[in-house]
Amino acid sequence: MSILNVEHLTHGFGDRAIFEDVSFRLLKGEHIGLIGANGEGKSTFMSIVTGRLMPDEGKVEWAKNVRAGYLDQHAVLEEGMTIGDVLRSAFSWLFEMETEMNQMFEQMAEATPEEMERLLEETGTYQELLDQHDFYMIDAKVDEVARALGLLDLGLDRDVTDLSGGQRTKVLLAKLLLEKPDILLLDEPTNYLDEEHIAWLKRYLLDYENAFILISHDIPFLNEVVNIIYHMENQELNRYVGDYDHFQEVYAVKKAQLEAAYRKQQQEISELKDFVARNKARVSTRNMAMSRQKKLDKMDVIELAAEKPKPEFKFRYGRTPGKMLFETHDLVIGYDEPLSKPLNFTMERGQKIALVGTNGIGKTTLLRSLLGLIKPLSGSVEQGENLEIGYFEQEVKGENRTTCIEELWQEFPSFSQYEVRSALAKCGLTTKHIESQVRVLSGGEQAKVRLCKLVNRDTNILLLDEPTNHLDVDAKDELKKALREYRGSILLICHEPEFYQDVVNEVWDMSKWTTKIF
Repeated sequence: MSILNVEHLTHGFGDRAIFEDVSFRLLKGEHIGLIGANGEGKSTFMSIVTGRLMPDEGKVEWAKNVRAGYLDQHAVLEEGMTIGDVLRSAFSWLFEMETEMNQMFEQMAEATPEEMERLLEETGTYQELLDQHDFYMIDAKVDEVARALGLLDLGLDRDVTDLSGGQRTKVLLAKLLLEKPDILLLDEPTNYLDEEHIAWLKRYLLDYENAFILISHDIPFLNEVVNIIYHMENQELNRYVGDYDHFQEVYAVKKAQLEAAYRKQQQEISELKDFVARNKARVSTRNMAMSRQKKLDKMDVIELAAEKPKPEFKFRYGRTPGKMLFETHDLVIGYDEPLSKPLNFTMERGQKIALVGTNGIGKTTLLRSLLGLIKPLSGSVEQGENLEIGYFEQEVKGENRTTCIEELWQEFPSFSQYEVRSALAKCGLTTKHIESQVRVLSGGEQAKVRLCKLVNRDTNILLLDEPTNHLDVDAKDELKKALREYRGSILLICHEPEFYQDVVNEVWDMSKWTTKIF
C-alpha cells in the first residue's frame, strides 16, 4: 500500500534548480536511505513532503489518516518547557481525543436512541485508538524511551534551553519515537548522538515495523538499517533495492554503461556530421546527406552529468610551538554547576587526541575553556608558547546573511576575488553556492565554508568539535586524509569511531572526569 505519492516535483531557489520532474512512491514497511552529496536537496525534499515548503510544481499526496513524524536538523525547542513536557506533548493528540470522548459520554445523557447508537460507535472507535496507542501507559513509555536515550539522568524537569546540541537532538528524537507515527522522517539523526545512543537507535530502527525515510552520511549506520536507497543527484531521484554497499556497486556499473554508450554515440555523431559536411554540396549524394542529417536531428543525445567538484582539504602548518600546548591546574569546568572533577593534565606537541563520552558531560565546554572562551569555575589553564590555534565550532548560532565570498573576505581581506573563489571551490563548493548567502546553504555546505577558513590559515594545533556532522561521504574521507597528513597537534570531539581511529594516537574518555552520573 502506498503511504506517500510525489508526482512530477520541480523546485529551485532563484536560478538554482534542486529537483526537475521528480516522482517518488513510499510503500508500507519500506526502510529508505535518502542519500546524495551536500546541497543536492535532501533536507529540502523532506520539507516539501512534510508541507513546510511549497514546491514550484508537482503534487504531494499522503494516504488518509497517515501520521508522519519529522526529526528536523534545525528544530527549535521553546524556552520554559521541561524535557518531560516535550516528551508528553508527543501524546497531545491522544489527550485531545480523550477530551472529545468524555464530551460524547456527557451528550449520551440527553441523546435520542439514534444519536445514542452513533455516539456509542464513535466512542468505541476512540477507545480502540487510545488502547492501540497505549494511552493508559504513557508515563511508563516516557520513562522507557527517556532511559534508553539517557534523558532520565538529565532529569525530566530540566529546562530544554539549558541542554547541549546533542541533548536537544535526543529530546526531539525521543518525542518522535513516542509519537509512533506511521512514517518516520529522520534528517541526520546520528549528528550529536554519542556511540551508545547510536547503537540503541540502530536497534530501534531495525525492529521498526512502519516505514521510515532516513537522511544520513553515516555509512555503517545506513548499511545496517535500510533496505532501499534513493539517490539524489543532478536534480534526479533514483531508486536502488538493497543497502548502501549494494547501491555503490550498481551505481558504478550504471555509470560505466552510460559512459560507454555516450562514447559510442559521440563517435556515431562525429561520423554522421562528417558525412553530411562532405556530401551535402554534391547533387548525387545530397539525398543521402539529408537522410543522415534527419537521423542526427532525431537522435536522443546522451548527456553526462557534470562532475561535482570534489573537496580538497590541506591544513597549513605554521611555526613550531613549544613542547607544552595546554596545561591545566585543578581545572573545574562548567557554567552554573561543575561538569568535571579538578583536572590536571598536559597536552604536548605532536599529540593527536580524540575526546569521547556521552552528550552533556562537558566535551565542548572543555574545548572552550582551554581556548579561554569560557571562564572555569575554579583552577586555571596555561597555554604554551607560539600557539596558532584553529578552532572548528560544532554549532554556529544566528542567521548569516553574508555571501560565501563576503564571509571569506572578512577573514582574509588581502585575498583577491580569484583567490577567494578558488579557495571555496577547492572545498567542494560550486559557483552558485559561492555566490549564495551562507544561511540558504545546507548544513554540509556551511561546514565546508567554515573548513575553508580553517585550511587557509597557518595553524599548529586544531581543536575540532564534531567536524563530521552534516558532511557528505566524499568530504568526510577528504577531511580524514587531511587530518592524517597534518603535522600539527589535534584535539578532536567525534562520535564516529571509524573516522577518528585512523586520525588520533590517543583517546580520552571524559566520562572518567565528569561529575555527572550516566
